[in-house]
Amino acid sequence: MSEFAFEVPTIYPDDLVVDQREAQIDISQDQNRWIDDRSRPHYITGTAVDVELPFTGDKVGFDIQPTTSNFNNPRAHVDDGVISFSIAGTDLTAERVRQQIDGMVASINLHLSWLTNDAQAYNASLGDLAMRTIDHRKEKLLRGKSLLAGLGFKMKERPGASQTFAVPSVRRTIHPSVPRPVASRDPYKPEPILTPEDYEHVLLVMENMVGVMEQSPGAFREIDGESLRTHFLVQLNGHFAGDATAETFNYEGKSDILIKVDRKNIFIGECKFWTGEKGYLETLDQVLSYLSWRDTKAAVLIFNRNKDFSAVLAKIGEVTPAHPKFKKLVQKRSESSWTYLFGHKDDANRELTITVQGYNVPELIKPRILILPG
Repeated sequence: MSEFAFEVPTIYPDDLVVDQREAQIDISQDQNRWIDDRSRPHYITGTAVDVELPFTGDKVGFDIQPTTSNFNNPRAHVDDGVISFSIAGTDLTAERVRQQIDGMVASINLHLSWLTNDAQAYNASLGDLAMRTIDHRKEKLLRGKSLLAGLGFKMKERPGASQTFAVPSVRRTIHPSVPRPVASRDPYKPEPILTPEDYEHVLLVMENMVGVMEQSPGAFREIDGESLRTHFLVQLNGHFAGDATAETFNYEGKSDILIKVDRKNIFIGECKFWTGEKGYLETLDQVLSYLSWRDTKAAVLIFNRNKDFSAVLAKIGEVTPAHPKFKKLVQKRSESSWTYLFGHKDDANRELTITVQGYNVPELIKPRILILPG
């Protein structure tokens, strides 16, 4: 890191050199002289002493205003390794020239002492600054690659370019093709994502659950939300093989259905019973709060036990565009399924795909209380 540290210039007054020459001196503002028109320059021949003061270090330092200043910065011409300035007058003496040279040297040294205090703090922060810059660069590269990956078009390949890797499929297996190194010195590789093909297959499996519910309504009549989620997990894990474990889909915390690769979420599904417009919009907020900017695909499963399922579907289609992060309707997949594009909660330029699916499950049968004669 030392090669990137800022080196404050150091001057060498003992090695300065001087030269003398004639010069034209403007005396129009000299109040000790009678000048009939002071609005114009009035020159007479005088003497100039040219001074060259050697220095080492970064000459950019002379262009920096330190945080501490007396607002009377010395003025001179700075070249590679040399500071040049002149002392001119019509009645110069050796004593006056010496005093002015000493004053200039003292002013430059004072300026550099203030600059040294700032440079010490800057050099001490280089490590943290480098890490923040690297992290920012990584995130910028990943946002660009993930943006292209989410467009659904074939990307142009460049020789030697690192490509966004996605989860390959076998029985449909979801896992990255090669493990990524932890060391930060290796070439940067982007995070895994869920391919559009796998995302569509996940949605299809969940949509097919409607048929299962319709064929066996009794099995779902008295089931609660957690049990419904378990049915979806069983179906999904029947279609997708796990990597290191038997299950690709699982749940943890407040998130209902997850696909994790390298401890990163690449798919999030949320299961909720319909409780009205307010509860539905809060569910969208909840899903968006779970998604980091790397997570681009999610699903919201809305279960309905009201009698008027058509009204629920109409309400979903009506209120979703009212969400503050809503961007557009990508497609209406079916009468009860929509794919939307949302903006990230912290970055409007980051786009997230959320598919909303509605399911009409059999209404819960309330047990009747029988009053038997005593």
